[in-house]
Amino acid sequence: MLTRLLLAAATSAVLATVSAAAFAVPGSLMIYTSTPNEAMTALVAQFNKAHPEVKVEFFRSGTTEVLNKLQAEFAAGSPQPDVVFIADAVAMQQLKDDGRLLAYADAPIAGFPDGFADPDKTYFGTKLIPTGIAWNTKSGAPAPKSWNDLLSAAAKDQVIMASPLYSGAAVIHVGTVAAQPDMGWDYLDKLAANGAVAGQGNGTVMEAVATGQKSYGIIVDFMALNAKAKGSPVDFVYPADGVSVVTEPVAILKSADDVADAKTFVNWLLSDDGQAYMAKQGYIPGKPGVALPPGRPAASALKLMPVSAETLAKGVDENKRKFSDAFGG
Repeated sequence: MLTRLLLAAATSAVLATVSAAAFAVPGSLMIYTSTPNEAMTALVAQFNKAHPEVKVEFFRSGTTEVLNKLQAEFAAGSPQPDVVFIADAVAMQQLKDDGRLLAYADAPIAGFPDGFADPDKTYFGTKLIPTGIAWNTKSGAPAPKSWNDLLSAAAKDQVIMASPLYSGAAVIHVGTVAAQPDMGWDYLDKLAANGAVAGQGNGTVMEAVATGQKSYGIIVDFMALNAKAKGSPVDFVYPADGVSVVTEPVAILKSADDVADAKTFVNWLLSDDGQAYMAKQGYIPGKPGVALPPGRPAASALKLMPVSAETLAKGVDENKRKFSDAFGG
């Protein structure tokens, strides 16, 4: 459970709680998020165009630090946020299992794919962020088509991936691969044996591939495609054998002080306008019919590797341990 997973970090995170309180303004909507700061600032500005009456404050950090901070606040009896908006559906499931999330039965999820929202409507996916393979187009390495290409001689010592010890997207990816009958830990162990290494987050992976330190990177799509659009010598493929996806879910806490504005924010994220803005930021919108960003496939065109949030949540400890053993963290 989330309490058990994060207890060791809770003491140090208590100090961060003080700074979080400083961000909170009475009568404002407080959001804890792992969305990159620049993107979140822009998203809030766009939301306020539609809802200028809602005063928004947010605390932004990586998923793990956000959850450590929140867990410390739970322990102190003073959780600050109204809304949690993070990459990691596993963490959302753990928050739900711990009874921390408010069910929002009237959330506007009509038209979204089945499984995009929690069945009990406590958290809701907002976009699709697939993990696939980036490669350096000047490296001379062959363009990959499938995950098995990373086990080839051409990929020996040339693969880097984000670590689930740091990255929420990597938690999803490693857990998803581990749950596939035709891949599982057999595949991940072979990947490590072929010289693949772990960075920290996806930014570390992107830098290594863009600078030619590694030929291949296992990474979220928008980072690679945005780097390509800015002139980096990289390209990206959605492997034919399937992708894992982050849905960047949003949820309202049961302890929220401003439930009305929290629902307004959730409603906007799931609306046509909110989905269109996320597409403008380079993400694949979850809602069909919304115009796609350049170079991105429709959600319906992606082959998704099947796995439930419950399965991912149950396996998170074991998968992190096995990953650390295989890749050295």
